[in-house]
Amino acid sequence: MKYRIAWMMTAIFILGFMPVADASAEEDTTSTKEQLLQKRMDYYVQHENILLPWYYLAAVDQYERNIQEVRKDIPKRESIIAIQFSDEFWSGILNPAENDTSPVSIAYFNGSGMDGNGDGIADRSDDSDILFTLAKYLRQYGYGEDNFKLALWDYYKNELSVNQILVIAKLYEKFGTIDLDGHTFPLSIRADYSYRGTWGANRGWGGRRIHEGTDIFAPYNTPVYSTSYGVIEVMGWNQFGGWRVGIRDNHNSYHYYAHLAYFQKGLKEGDIVEAGQVIGYVGSTGYGKEGTAGKFPPHLHYGIYKFNGRTEWAFDPYPALTRWEKEARQRKQ
Repeated sequence: MKYRIAWMMTAIFILGFMPVADASAEEDTTSTKEQLLQKRMDYYVQHENILLPWYYLAAVDQYERNIQEVRKDIPKRESIIAIQFSDEFWSGILNPAENDTSPVSIAYFNGSGMDGNGDGIADRSDDSDILFTLAKYLRQYGYGEDNFKLALWDYYKNELSVNQILVIAKLYEKFGTIDLDGHTFPLSIRADYSYRGTWGANRGWGGRRIHEGTDIFAPYNTPVYSTSYGVIEVMGWNQFGGWRVGIRDNHNSYHYYAHLAYFQKGLKEGDIVEAGQVIGYVGSTGYGKEGTAGKFPPHLHYGIYKFNGRTEWAFDPYPALTRWEKEARQRKQ
């Protein structure tokens, strides 16, 4: 886990340009994915207990997987479990054997590495040993979300990392599964809308800046859907974005919906939403004090930001939107 994370644009966009596979290949891929997710769940459940629910372990593991996919300064762990520990954390700071696998000497040097499968070896390449070590570390802080947050802070020393892991844990707890990768287009494909790639275009209001998203033009009051599962992190007025909603998902992505006419009734910050759930309605708000509207045609500004364990940056959502639109049309057929 103390290995942290890096840069990624290519990995994000690759999915948007993958060739369409034949039906049998798609079935094989689906089967393989389901099997992999089930293996992960088996590990999480095996190492949970009454003081440490499975979704805490799963959230840390998914966070580590997310950051490995977007950074080049740490290795990507090719296994069921993605968690990686530093030499110092596993073997002990003063341990001369950086890759120590002896539980006795690791304990002597105050390392944290544990034998999780009873083979007498504390092996960082063994998924059971890794999860057993993580579980022991988290349990020593006690039960409940506050203690979980404290354990995460002591380990990561980064408030954004702690927040992201908590979001993932809440989603897993709410839906009872780690299979939350589904996405959808933010408007109904039957709506009267249009859009094109405008990433990086100049924007002048409020100072010189670039366009960090895609504008989807549609009539006033067209329903806006959440494109992903996530937790509402921000909801309210912004002088640039007008009435806007920010939703963080389980892949370290922050989805930004701006210029709304109004929000879906009853929604509030902290709520958990599903892909395809209505969160608001197309409008033309923004570019002024609260309540300003009509300075441009009605449209949804949609942006995505990625957190890599250190910083958060925007990337072009257009490839993802075209893919989700295509998938939505296929589901309607």
